[in-house]
Amino acid sequence: MKLRLMIWALCVALFAFSSAAAKSVAHVVVRDNVPHDHRDQIINKLRKITGWTRLRFTTDGALSIENSEPVDGSKSARNLLAKAVSGDDVIVLEDASSRADVAFCRVVPGRWLNGDATKPAPYVVLIDFTDFEQVVGDEQARAAFDVGWAVLHEIDHVVTNSADGDAEDADNQLGECESHINRMRQELGLPQRANYFFTVAELKTDPNFNTRFVRLPFEQKDPASRRVKRYWLTWDFAAVGGFSASLNRLARSSADIF
Repeated sequence: MKLRLMIWALCVALFAFSSAAAKSVAHVVVRDNVPHDHRDQIINKLRKITGWTRLRFTTDGALSIENSEPVDGSKSARNLLAKAVSGDDVIVLEDASSRADVAFCRVVPGRWLNGDATKPAPYVVLIDFTDFEQVVGDEQARAAFDVGWAVLHEIDHVVTNSADGDAEDADNQLGECESHINRMRQELGLPQRANYFFTVAELKTDPNFNTRFVRLPFEQKDPASRRVKRYWLTWDFAAVGGFSASLNRLARSSADIF
């Protein structure tokens, strides 16, 4: 979601991680409302993408990359995460599972409860873990679209101030942010996202159920044949939520996917 389009702020409660969040070593923190299994999902996916096998959340919720030696992984992803951890802003990861206003993941500006302007600017990454359970499709595309990629996408918005695709600009429909993320996918040998916007999937559904399927394309060039292979992800957008009630309008506008 484009940072300049965000029109509301989320209060950042200063719980156990508040003292750590003010330090440069803890500028990416996870809120205590995130269950351990969801924390494990984030860490395991980020480990796989970055190659940092010792990446972890400390007891106070801070994301730690200390003593991490990469084993393969994406160099671009490591660079982004390192900038986030040592950067000027605070990025808070929050569980937003089953929230109707969040589709997969989104970032919103936060504010400190005490209004202290001397503290780093806070941003809150809202993660709907249940939405990822709705996704089906080609294995190659699923490896390129999960909680880890979603978190990196939102972190890239904060760290580089990158924008998403523009439905009205044919030359920029992927967007700067996903171009950055695609570089990471390429470094891992994964297919790259072909468009920021999903399209309506031509699938027959039971009229007795409120199901409306959409799909998202990923592409990868076969080095042997030099042909571009296309992979698809599909989900029921009514179940995922976070979108306009009008599917026709949605298909033409920003999908806020990540």
